[in-house]
Amino acid sequence: MADFIRKITRDALRSAPDAALSREWLVANGLGGYASSSLSGAVTRRYHGLLVAALPAPLGRVVMLSQLNDVLIERDGTERRLTGHNPQADQWPDPNYPSDVAPSGLAEFRMESGLPVWRYEIGDVVIEKQIVLPHLQNIVHVTYRVVKAPQPICLRLRPVMAFRKLESAVDEPLARDYRVTARGHEYEIWAGPELPVLRMTIEGAELPLTLDGGARRDIVYPVEAERGYESRGSLWTPGYFSGPLSQGQTLSFVAATEPWQRLWALPPADVLRFEKERRRRIVGTAHPSLREGAMAELVLSADSFLFVPAGRVADQMRARAEGDEVRTVIAGYHWFTDWGRDTMISLEGLTLTTGRHMEAGWILRTFAHYIRDGLIPNMFPDGKDEGLYHTADATLWFFHALNRYVQATGDRHTLQLLLPRLVEVIDHHRRGTRFGIAVDPGDGLLRQGREGYQLTWMDAKVEDWVVTPRRGKAVEINALWYNALCLTAGWLTEEGDAQAARPLAELAEQARVSFNARFWCAHAGHLYDVVDGERGDDDACRPNQIFAVSLDNPVLDRSRWEPVVETVRQRLLTPVGLRSLAPGQRDYKPKYFGDLRARDAAYHQGTVWGWLIGPYVDAWLKLHPEEKAGARELLQGFLPHLDQAGIGTISEIFDAEPPFSPRGCISQAWSVAEVLRCWAATAEDR
Repeated sequence: MADFIRKITRDALRSAPDAALSREWLVANGLGGYASSSLSGAVTRRYHGLLVAALPAPLGRVVMLSQLNDVLIERDGTERRLTGHNPQADQWPDPNYPSDVAPSGLAEFRMESGLPVWRYEIGDVVIEKQIVLPHLQNIVHVTYRVVKAPQPICLRLRPVMAFRKLESAVDEPLARDYRVTARGHEYEIWAGPELPVLRMTIEGAELPLTLDGGARRDIVYPVEAERGYESRGSLWTPGYFSGPLSQGQTLSFVAATEPWQRLWALPPADVLRFEKERRRRIVGTAHPSLREGAMAELVLSADSFLFVPAGRVADQMRARAEGDEVRTVIAGYHWFTDWGRDTMISLEGLTLTTGRHMEAGWILRTFAHYIRDGLIPNMFPDGKDEGLYHTADATLWFFHALNRYVQATGDRHTLQLLLPRLVEVIDHHRRGTRFGIAVDPGDGLLRQGREGYQLTWMDAKVEDWVVTPRRGKAVEINALWYNALCLTAGWLTEEGDAQAARPLAELAEQARVSFNARFWCAHAGHLYDVVDGERGDDDACRPNQIFAVSLDNPVLDRSRWEPVVETVRQRLLTPVGLRSLAPGQRDYKPKYFGDLRARDAAYHQGTVWGWLIGPYVDAWLKLHPEEKAGARELLQGFLPHLDQAGIGTISEIFDAEPPFSPRGCISQAWSVAEVLRCWAATAEDR
């Protein structure tokens, strides 16, 4: 199977002056760590780095190596920098910044099997650079190959580091003092007893490290400035590696927090070869419709979200003692950790559609272990062992994910193992659990809400301001509740426990009758978003109503499917997902930009969410089951986006109006998962 290649040419870069800065690449290591930067190589975000290591709690993810500044020195002494540079703090803001940071001679950027490659052409010299992270290791390889050089050239590599927690402001490094030690070609940077050392070496060429005093440089992170965060910080460098290279020669700069034995275990060529083979196997096990072109790239993107939570050592020990493995899902890059809701929504697309059924089972059993008071965690903060449980819908999505898993695998053992926990979850919801989550005995509908909390997926909050609180009986919460009741009653019946199934089936019927009596908004021709809310019934036109049709057990009467789906099509559908609020509504925001408060004010008030294309396609196919080609057309708008924002992946959100500019995370798990799932579902040979 050949490499999957996505190219961005010099002409494409020239046509958009800021393309080298606004587009980004990312490679993950399966531990939650990663490497990422702008296409130019400039670190425009606090989250950028060549080695963002995933370390045990309480550290979590730490930006260890920020950048490798590489310079080609020509025979006459002229210096040609390859990596784009950040502006100095005393030079910002500078209107010439985009052109100032443009690297010399960048002829082409491409992703080969999801791994970034830069091609530089400077005069008659051609150099290619590639980055690879060995799977399940906090190691990065930056490999340079001299494709063409009539005369020997000199390459200078300057490692620049931060030693800063991922979420910390850029002016909050973990270390003020650094110490360099050397033994032969092995170099170590020590930054304090609580941090691992950063190990560095050069393989394939003689490029000794020249220490030049341990310089600090104050720089600006322009994206952080745009987002209203602290944007000025210091980076530190011990010196530089420098030496001659000839045509055909290859060298690799290697940096790691792993022991030296692991760095030397495999030569760089083998690391690249094995990683490419791993990626080919991943694509080869996916649904047949996903094994080539853009979908193959998204299969590789899906791989970046599945990870072993390296920081939660106790959980790994517990799972292995039980003969299992811990797996979970990074919700999005760069700043999300693993979120219960995102994991359950993404599970089918990331694992079942891609043929990774064993990992799906690991994920489900991992989250079952975390159930407390009838809830699965909403999220695990970076560097923490314990999850936060402030969510009303993540647990209900767990039922949906388990059902899709059992359908795909027939794994009754896992179902039988988890079924008592599901019955326990339902019992907690019936009696009432945290955050006001409880069944109203009068109508069987599920209510939720507590002052100061945002418990549904529309969860924006700025300090004490909950932007879309939605306290009361939310439409998608009750669609999920009905689905969970139906699924559990069915599973209990299949397992021969009709007595336990009967009251759940009765509660489901009560909820269904009440839902159809309460949620239909006759004057608007669609469903209420919330009933019995703080201000009564909310008739805002939002995408949450689509779940009343799309789920495996739709709660909405069949006679009202068409008007709901048509309303969503006319008012919310875009080429890249569904708007979170219809244009013309009071709080509608057409763009997502500005500081944190401005962005969160728009987050669920019009902003388009890519993942919502999935439930819309499901609902559309229920009305048009024979028209898979029409459903496939709904996904075409995502294809050109793979050249924007995060190369070869799908962003979290988009502006609500054309040109639907990508925003938020450059790579979001449920966006990728739902496009993959729906692409496979609309394959004609399925």
